Amino acid sequence: MSPNPSQRQRILIINGNPKPSSLCRALAERYAQAAAQAGHSVELIHLSELQFKLSLDLGYQGEQVLEPDLQRLQQAIQAAEHLVWAYPVWWGSVPALLKGALDRILLPGFAFKYHAGKTIPEKLLKGRSARLLVCMDTPPWYFRWFQRAPAHHMMRRTVLEFCGIQPVRISEFGPVLSSSPVQRERWLARVARLGAEAH
Repeated sequence: MSPNPSQRQRILIINGNPKPSSLCRALAERYAQAAAQAGHSVELIHLSELQFKLSLDLGYQGEQVLEPDLQRLQQAIQAAEHLVWAYPVWWGSVPALLKGALDRILLPGFAFKYHAGKTIPEKLLKGRSARLLVCMDTPPWYFRWFQRAPAHHMMRRTVLEFCGIQPVRISEFGPVLSSSPVQRERWLARVARLGAEAH
């Protein structure tokens, strides 16, 4: 059943796994398919297919012109109401490809803005929610309780919520390394339900 027009959302899905074939890509595509079938407006971007330099060479002390692909990515974020990020946990964090994209696009004046006399910046991306589709070879319970989920804290608290995006909900998929085809199909079905609900 399609959602009412007032319930339809503009959804941007970003796959941050650099590999051309991965569970992250499959999850992102299944979410996109289910969301589109449910009547939502969907755009899916694979960062591995974009052309841009990963490093923010001058930090915030100078201007680094955004490549056309990053300009389009910023525009897609501004147009979206719900952001979905699919990525694996590598060394307790996100892949360099995703981290580089975040460094390059979440700039002052776009994602946040400091004002004189205030320590906490203005959050410029308010009004958007997010879902994180996180793959890992570590068992999710071990990642949360023993490793203290550093990638989750980074993406949720110090990146997305810092820019005003909330709520940020997290779905974990793992351990991927030892998963069976049956388990992966269950994960894909789970993501399809999330996509249909734009949740």
